[in-house]
Order: sequence, then structure tokens, then C-alpha cells
Amino acid sequence: MKAFGKIIGIVALVLLLLIVAAGFVLTHFFDPNDYKDEIRQLARDKANLELNLKGDIGWSLFPWLGLELHDTSVASLQTPDKPFADAQLLAMSVRVLPLLRKEVQMSDIRAEGLTLTLDRDKNGIGNWESIGKPLPPANGTPAAQPAPAPNEQVKADAQQTHQAMKLDIDSLSVKNARIDYADAQSGKNYSVEGIELTTGAIREGSNIPVKLSAYLGTNQPVIRARTELTGNLRFDRALKRYQLEDAKLSGEVSGDPFHGKTANYSAQGQLVLDQAAQVAEWNGLKVTINQLRALGELKARELDKEPKFDGGLSLAPFDLREFLEGIGQTLPEMADATTLTKLELATRFSGTRNSLALNDIKLKLDDSAFSGNLGIADFGKQAIRAQLSGDKLNLDRYLPAKVKKAQEATNSARKAEVDATAQSAIKGDTPLPSQPTQQAWSDAPLLPIARLRTLDLDAGLSLGQLTLDKLPIDNAVLKLRGQGGLLNLDDLRGELYDGKFNATATLDVRQDVPTLKAKKHIADVPVERMLESQGQKPPVKGLLDLDADITTQGNSQKAWIDNLNGTAHFVLTQGVLLNANLEQQLCQGIATLNRKSLTGEHGGKDTPFRELQGNLVFRNGVASNPDLKASIPGLTVKADGDLDLRVLGMDYRVGVTIEGDKSDMPDPACEVNKRYVGIEWPLRCRGPLELGAKACRLDKDGIGKIAARLAGDRLNQKIEEKLGDKVSPELKDALKGLFKK
Repeated sequence: MKAFGKIIGIVALVLLLLIVAAGFVLTHFFDPNDYKDEIRQLARDKANLELNLKGDIGWSLFPWLGLELHDTSVASLQTPDKPFADAQLLAMSVRVLPLLRKEVQMSDIRAEGLTLTLDRDKNGIGNWESIGKPLPPANGTPAAQPAPAPNEQVKADAQQTHQAMKLDIDSLSVKNARIDYADAQSGKNYSVEGIELTTGAIREGSNIPVKLSAYLGTNQPVIRARTELTGNLRFDRALKRYQLEDAKLSGEVSGDPFHGKTANYSAQGQLVLDQAAQVAEWNGLKVTINQLRALGELKARELDKEPKFDGGLSLAPFDLREFLEGIGQTLPEMADATTLTKLELATRFSGTRNSLALNDIKLKLDDSAFSGNLGIADFGKQAIRAQLSGDKLNLDRYLPAKVKKAQEATNSARKAEVDATAQSAIKGDTPLPSQPTQQAWSDAPLLPIARLRTLDLDAGLSLGQLTLDKLPIDNAVLKLRGQGGLLNLDDLRGELYDGKFNATATLDVRQDVPTLKAKKHIADVPVERMLESQGQKPPVKGLLDLDADITTQGNSQKAWIDNLNGTAHFVLTQGVLLNANLEQQLCQGIATLNRKSLTGEHGGKDTPFRELQGNLVFRNGVASNPDLKASIPGLTVKADGDLDLRVLGMDYRVGVTIEGDKSDMPDPACEVNKRYVGIEWPLRCRGPLELGAKACRLDKDGIGKIAARLAGDRLNQKIEEKLGDKVSPELKDALKGLFKK
């Protein structure tokens, strides 16, 4: 038995010596460079490749099965003069004996000066797509395809080979590699150059140090990026599980979108890919972009179907304005240059390839705090969905500054005209003020029409306090929908100076000229505080109730006012005409009729009234008010006139009916004679709205008619006293009729 064992050992040794000798002979007396033409032809026949072996072929057979290719390029047979791959050096070697045990033990795998040039032509065909496909026969008939093995058997064989084969590679090294991709259909080019890849020993179940660096570039838009990736790779092919531990990606990016600025970025964490479960995770996520700092986690599932992802994200407080400026993004000029200086965010997120939802949002923006949900339901349609609530928001701070400046310039010119008119209207005996002519509204564009046409929006917002157009709105609620250029304000309501309001509106931007329809209701809102918030000196005080149904068109304040049409009804209660001594003017008129002089001033600086109401009909920016009524103690006022909203001017004819002097000690010159009770005294009010009652004067023509009528009444009284019963009633009536107007 021992002898038999020795014989077997001797035979094995002899065979080994023969293999070594054969390897020595083959590698020393057989030169593969002599067979380059045969190798090229084999590549043409079997792989449809044009293989250009410019350099020498180096090889070894035992104990390493090795191959080295120098200065080699590969092209498709359709374009043999345009190689899609070339390399200065490709080298690898495998131990022979471990292959017999289904183990792959390799030395260093090296690639130097590797370049891949991938092109897709105008027909969408890539220059690499014909690789491995047999050439069509010369007669043009399709080549016979080999019968494919049954799918299940192929999968079983592949799985068995995959499970049995054991990898053991000393290292992988790629130096100075480059990948270029050009798409003739889109004109876009992409490049990855300066690729440097090094790894440690590649063994299954062990940590494999990996370092990759490269420069990336595109032409539409022009972008350049430097990036470096490090980490420890670990994989288990049986479990189909791959991990990149302690991964760190860093670099910088610049180009056209950054307008000369550079963004420095880094990302790190633990990455896991579980192909069996079709799950990928990024845990311990840390991201920095310039001064932005973010923490989070990301998990993707159903990778083989329609991938879905979810996770969490937290942004540390940072200056958003400074961050955007640092990456070359110019913000639109805002009314307040200190906005967007503080942003902090914490949220959970989820989504798919075409959607993103931010849930459980905790957002702090400047001095405002928000919570709720925000998302994009469809990236292609830009479908925005939002349900947010907040404590406060001063929206005026974020509005475009150019609109504000244009309005200030318009107001400046108009204010000069109003001031000049006001100076001449201080005294009640001055001429009637002229109608203002200066435009009161800005013609700066307000709406981003092109953006609104593509908007798909369903949003709800509630705020404890909203400041809009300088109005402090409490408990504000907004519900807005928009799609296909049609925006619907389903609800806008809130509390304003202890009053309430609500509104609905529709904005149609599908046509060249936008149209707007709105309905509005206001209840118990102090009108003077609304005017004060706009920087105007209020001519009147009181609680306003208003119902309006209006339409307009255009894209500026001026256009909206110029094209304003519709109706409105208003009631002003607990009112006061400020800085308007209406009683003094009436007493002056009565004293004139009494042919007496007033002994002093009458009334206070303001004139109170119980109610002011009327209806408005808007026609192209001018509001007709045919039925204005006011109830003032001792007086009843009726008026008919127009409000020109284009210049904020008024032109009214006012009738004041004296109901009786209620004072304890009336001025004799202003004492209301019974003859004056029930007479409608005429006033004319014309000029800027800011003047209020200061723009009102006695209508001299009307006063003359009243004087003539009163004189006729007095004469008729004398006739009655003189004639008494001396003449017939018919004659007395005829005589009185001669003195009536």
C-alpha cells in the first residue's frame, strides 16, 4: 500500500514537472505577438469587434495565467476607424491551481490610460450596441441564432457557478482613465476624466478599502465638478448584500448655473444594498454644501419595480440668502433685504421617481414658524401640494421691491398734487378744489404669467397673523387651487382690526391678458385704520360693511383699476367726518340767508354721523354712487356722484336737509327758522379723496335758488296776511303762484 502511495506521489510530481516545463517552453518559445492577425480575426468573427493591438502582448502560463496588453484599442466593425475604447495598459493574472478548486486568486488588476468614447447618433444608436452580435451574412439574410438554453437551466447554472466561485484579488488599480459620452440627438456631452481608482485586497466577507477620484463635466449647461469617494466595501454574493461603510463623498462644483461661484460639498454615511430584499439604505447621512449642514437617513425599497423611498432630514439654522449668493443664485429684489437670513428645517420625506412629499414639517423662516406637509405630486407637471400652518408672516417683506418702488414713485407725484390742492382748501370759503389728474397706481407687472400657466397647485395655509399690504390680518386662512392656467381662490378669510372679512376669486391666465373675478365681504372693519395702514390720512372714521362682486383684467395695479367693473354695497356705521366742521359751513349758509353774522365757531373739528351707506357701480375704474345716504344728528345727507379710482378723486353733489337745531343756546344767526326745516341745502364735493369733507363747498347756484324760493314764500305769507278773506281763494292762489319758482 505504501508502495502504491509512493507511485501516485511520483506520478503527480512528474505531471507537475511536465506542466511547469510546458509552461516554460510555451512562454519562452511561443510568442503570442506572432498571432496578432489571428487574434484580430477571432475578435471580428466572435465579437464583431475591430481589435487593434499596437503594443506587445505579454503573457504567462504557470503558476500564474497572466496577460498584459499594451497600447490597445477596440472599435465596432461598422466604424473601425473610431475606437470606443483604448488603453495604454491592461494587466491581470490568475493562479492556475486554485481554478481547479473553483477559486479565483488574482494578483493586481491594473488599467492605465483607459479611455471609453461612447456616442449615440441622431437615430439613437450607440457605437457600443453591436458588440457581441454576429455580422450579417454577405447575402443579406439574417444570421441563424443559436437556440437559447432554457431560462430556468441558465439561471440554475449561473447561480451554481456564482455560489461556487470564490474571489481573491490582491488589488484593483485604475489610473488616468476617462469616459466621454455624446448624444447627437440632444447635443449634450458628458465626461468623466482623471479617474483614479485603488482598492485593497478584494475578498468576500472582508472590508475592502476603496478610493475613487474623478473630474466630471457637461456642456448643457457647462458644469465642472471634482469629486472623491472613500470607504470600505463589503459584500456577500450569496446573500446579495453589499455595504459601503464609512463612505465619504467630497468635492466642489462650478459652472454656468453658479455664475462664477463654487459650491464645496461633502456627504458621508453608511450605505447598504440588499438585492434579495430589493432595499437600499443610507444611514448616518451627513451633508454639507458650503455653510449648509444637514443630517438624515434615506431608505429605498422595491428597487426592481417602481422604487419608493422615505427618510428624515434636518437642516441646521443657516443664512439662506448668503448660501444662495455663495452658489451664484441671485434672489429677486425684495422689499426687505434682511429676509431669508435664517432658515431651519426638520421633516420626514417620502417619494418616488416622479414625486416628493415632505411630512411633519417643522420650519423656521426668519421670525416665522410653520408646520404641516408640502410636496410635489408630479415633477413633470410641477404639481405642488401644501397644507401648512404658521404663527405669523409679514408677506410685505418678501414682495418684489420694484413694485413697491414704482408705487412710491407714483404716490410721490400724486402726493405733490394733493398737497397743493389741500393748501388751497384749508378754508371753507375757497374755490372748489380741482379733480386730481395724477395716476394713483403702479404699472409694474405683478404676476409671473408664464409660471402661473404651468402651475398645478392645491394649497392650504393658516396663519395666526398675516401682514399683507400693511394690513395685520389675524387668524388668516387661505385655500388655493390652480391648474392649466386657471387659479381658484376658494377661501380667503380672517380678522382685521376686530372686524372680519372673506373673499373668493378666480384668476385666468390662459389668455394673453389675465382676467380676475372676485367676491368680497367685509364686516365691522374700521375704515380709518385700513387707510392709515396704506399711509393715507383718513378723511372719515367708522365701521365698514362691504359686499363686492367685481371683475378686471391686466397684470398691474393700474391695469386692474382701469379695467375694474362690477358692483358693491357698503354701510359705514358709527362714523365721523374727520377735520370737517360741517355744522360751521351750514351755519354760515343759514346766516347768509338770515342776513346776519355768526357770533362764534360752531361744532367741533369733526362731524359725527350715525350711518353712511350706498351702492356702487364700477365702470372701467370709475365708481358711480347714485344713492349715497348719511344720517347726521340734526341732518340728513343724500348724495349722487362718482369716485374715480384711477386718480382717487371724487365729484359729488350733496343735499343736506336740516331736521332742526338741537343745541341749548343756538346762535341767532344760525337759528333754524321754521322756513328752513325740510329744505335740502346743496353742497358740491370735488377733489382728492384724501381731503374728505374739506373738498366740499356750498353750491352757490343752489343756494340762490333756495333764497329765491324762500323770498317767494315770504311774499306769499305777506299776501296772505294782507288779503285775508277779502278776496277769493282762487285769486290768492293765482297771486302766490306768481312768486313760486
